Amino acid sequence: MLMLYAACSQRLSSSLMATKPQRLHQIASGASILGSGKKPRAMTTSTATADSPMREEFAKYTDYLNQLNDKRERVVKASRDVTMNSKKVIFQVHRMSKGNREDVLAKAENDLAAVTDQYMSKLVKELDGTDFWKLRRAYTFAVQEYVEAATLCRFCKAGTLLNLAEINASLLSLSDESLEPLQINVLDYLLGLADLTGELMRLAIGRISDGEVEYAEKICRFVRDIYRELTLLVPLMDDNFEMKKKMDTMLQSLVKIENACFSVHVRGSEYIPLLGSSDPNYSFLGLPDLES
Repeated sequence: MLMLYAACSQRLSSSLMATKPQRLHQIASGASILGSGKKPRAMTTSTATADSPMREEFAKYTDYLNQLNDKRERVVKASRDVTMNSKKVIFQVHRMSKGNREDVLAKAENDLAAVTDQYMSKLVKELDGTDFWKLRRAYTFAVQEYVEAATLCRFCKAGTLLNLAEINASLLSLSDESLEPLQINVLDYLLGLADLTGELMRLAIGRISDGEVEYAEKICRFVRDIYRELTLLVPLMDDNFEMKKKMDTMLQSLVKIENACFSVHVRGSEYIPLLGSSDPNYSFLGLPDLES
């Protein structure tokens, strides 16, 4: 009996060992068959159709930014021309003396009119009908230099201040009536006015060296009035970091003019010829850095 049971068990195990690899092969082959017949997952929506509205929208943004960058480049070029030629007007004013005042001022005014017609007109046309604040950093320094030149010519001719409304009125003729015209903003005007005081300081020293002490005193009063009014105004400005820096420079210019006028009155007119000489020692006027 035991021998019969052992023989049956041996036959059963041998039959299982024989059929197991065959079954495993059948299972594996069945799985491969099923796997080979499985299709890849397909997108339920069309990619081109889904992205088309988004692509169109971003294409609009791309075109807008490209056009804005191109406009910025043209504005920078026009601003460079305005800055360079406005400086030439300022240099022309500093050639003024007792004998040629009328001729020099007439030429400076003609040069300023040329800057307005030839160069400011290009800047105005580029900025007509646009949001000026988007490109302000590209043209602010040119506008400040233009304001400086225009206000310097007005003071030398009439002894008064050229205000913002008058400057903007002179630019209206350059704009297209159907578009929003470029108008110089208050901040750029005040920054240009702050730079004006430095040129007036140089003009006052030149007038003293030419013997025109009264004219230098007139300049001193004018600069003092500007500084006093801006001292009250600057704390109310939101973007006043650059203006605060210019206020320090303005105070230095005012002190130099006052020291020069005071020294001439106290020490006499014999020191006036020294201002126009090659002697670098101006310490008696409180101007140790005049040469710089």
